[in-house]
Amino acid sequence: MLADLASCLLLAGALLAPGPRARAMKGVKCGGVLSAPSGNFSSPNFPRLYPYNTECNWLIVVAEGSSVLLTFHAFDLEYHDSCGFDYLEVYNGASGDKGSLLGRFCGQVPPPPFTSSWHVMSVVFHSDKHVASRGFSAGYQKDVCGGVLTGLSGVLTSPEYPDNYPNNMECHWVIRASGAATVKLVFVDFQLEGNEECTYDYVAVLEGSVPAHGHHYCGSTRPPTLVSLGHELQVIFKSDFNIGGRGFKAYYFSGECQEVYTAVRGNFSSPQYPDSYPNNIHCHWTIRLPPGYRVKVFFLDLDLEGPNSLTRTCDFDHLSAFDGASEEAPLLGSWCGHHLPAPVTSNQNHLLLLLHTDRSTARRGFSVAYIGVVPVNVSCSRTDFQILISAQALAPLERTKVYLGSRSCAAQEAGSSFRIQARFDTCGTESQRRNNTSVIVSVLYIDFSAGGQEDIHEYEVRCEPRRKEASVHLLSGSDWLGPYAATAEHLQEAPPRDEVDALEGPVAMVAQDTSDIVFLGLCILAGVLMVIAIVVLMLL
Repeated sequence: MLADLASCLLLAGALLAPGPRARAMKGVKCGGVLSAPSGNFSSPNFPRLYPYNTECNWLIVVAEGSSVLLTFHAFDLEYHDSCGFDYLEVYNGASGDKGSLLGRFCGQVPPPPFTSSWHVMSVVFHSDKHVASRGFSAGYQKDVCGGVLTGLSGVLTSPEYPDNYPNNMECHWVIRASGAATVKLVFVDFQLEGNEECTYDYVAVLEGSVPAHGHHYCGSTRPPTLVSLGHELQVIFKSDFNIGGRGFKAYYFSGECQEVYTAVRGNFSSPQYPDSYPNNIHCHWTIRLPPGYRVKVFFLDLDLEGPNSLTRTCDFDHLSAFDGASEEAPLLGSWCGHHLPAPVTSNQNHLLLLLHTDRSTARRGFSVAYIGVVPVNVSCSRTDFQILISAQALAPLERTKVYLGSRSCAAQEAGSSFRIQARFDTCGTESQRRNNTSVIVSVLYIDFSAGGQEDIHEYEVRCEPRRKEASVHLLSGSDWLGPYAATAEHLQEAPPRDEVDALEGPVAMVAQDTSDIVFLGLCILAGVLMVIAIVVLMLL
């Protein structure tokens, strides 16, 4: 109910707002509300020259739950590199919302067809005081089966979804990303008539004119997540003359609204950040690291629409993190407003960040940084550290790339793990006092440097000898973590049972800086020899 009221207020505001547009249209009849299921409209005087100093706003409103297909039959406006003089703007919603702008056009190349992601679309025509052309002619219709989809994200459904789709239907969608970006397609519901060859009712996904993944999809098994090789995907839905089903629902993501990150560390932000993000988007960012890693995400900036004033929950725009590669994975957290969340860490090597925005109120968005965290198991006694790291998490690093304090204290291979055992008087360890407690501290280095690019991760290992309690913290010291750069993030991991057993087995001491031990041994040996000499002299 609140969403419907907000939608009505938004549309009323777009139509009734006074200002330059109302004055610009004085004396020229153009614009208005188009609420029929289909229709045509054009610039003033088309196909003759349009008038100067004119601004027209058409608001296309079809039945709730429907979408709008907008196509252009003719197009001729004054040309400018950035369309700064005469132009046509298309909005996925009300024209006052810059976050819903689909594009600005001028010249003689017609805009592509547009399909809205909800039941409202706006078209704005503007002319300045110089140079007029023939203008444009356009048509629209609702509930179109197919179309060209160019937004950052959106939804595809079979006709009449979630009710059964009609017989004898054939729909063609083209999802087109801007530039060299790819397109990602995720099916969230799927129920079609099924047979082994999928020759009756089916969904086909094509890369150009060639099937992107080898065959059609039918039945009740959801297709896998599909990613284009180029900047375009075609989706075809076909039903035969009998036996139907609920159909399908799928989300598509393109451009900066879907990215997969595989580097051990990185940064990314919401679309158009730090400018306002678009409305009506559903964006995926997937962080996929090698097996053995965990993903830790730091929130550097957050400015989204605030929570619902009645429920105090994030019902409108929100950012969510999932402990895996899909929205079906466990939820790590969901946030809105402008308060920075605490960092979150996955329990596996995948993490999905999702941004959902509604049809109104856009803000600055978010900026995050992430790092692949190596699960480090640290224990200590009253005299030494014991550190155990899964070699799988560090593949293909050599053991010499993992060291405590200095490179002379490198790890040793112990089965499927890297292991370091170091006494408190070696490997750069030092005694410090923190919170009125004596602790032993050293730094663990993991060197990922390659190709002349230095990339060394630092972890502070800490022990409280009296309690025999150890911990490990990520040390950054780099600008990439923003406000977190000067802090130590706690990363202590509870070791799996089999690794604990391995740790309790025979321990191979690593080669370390032993000069102090050698010196002490020589002193003891000299003392023993002196005592023997004295005894011998007394006997003589």
